[in-house]
Amino acid sequence: MSGRVLSFKDYIGGADNVISLEMFPRTQKAFTYNFGGNDVSGYTFTADYQSILLDTVTYDRITGDPNFTDTTVAGYFDNYSSISGTNINNVEASTGIVVFTIPQNRYAGNIVPNARTDVVASVVSFQWQTDDSPAQHELHRWLCLERWEAGVDTGSPRQNTGAQPAFIALT
Repeated sequence: MSGRVLSFKDYIGGADNVISLEMFPRTQKAFTYNFGGNDVSGYTFTADYQSILLDTVTYDRITGDPNFTDTTVAGYFDNYSSISGTNINNVEASTGIVVFTIPQNRYAGNIVPNARTDVVASVVSFQWQTDDSPAQHELHRWLCLERWEAGVDTGSPRQNTGAQPAFIALT
């Protein structure tokens, strides 16, 4: 790891295993899963999230996509949370349709406007377990780059203030 505490790839399990999104803290986004018409009403669905602090994030000049090649994880916030079952809509599970909604208010601390350093990111995981024997486990992850919006406290996410979850540096 060339002297780095923890690379983004090592932390997240590989940059190709995660979908990154830029989101405002007070927004949410829904994803529809289609299991090909298979009845998944016997599956178990769960979700959780935790926010981390990335030292730097660069962007591709052509596509605008984030590039995590030189990104390291500086630390994490003490805000691990299970996501409510109300964010997992499986009312159409008998036809293979499940809707998962990434919740709002994943992180409630300081954000630097237009940050390229000390970038807060919430890692959201959506898991399901089949009712097969033996059960199969699947996992999808999203990395929500938390962006400043009006009403969010401006400042360094490394400094614990107000309602901000405690920052724990990786050393």
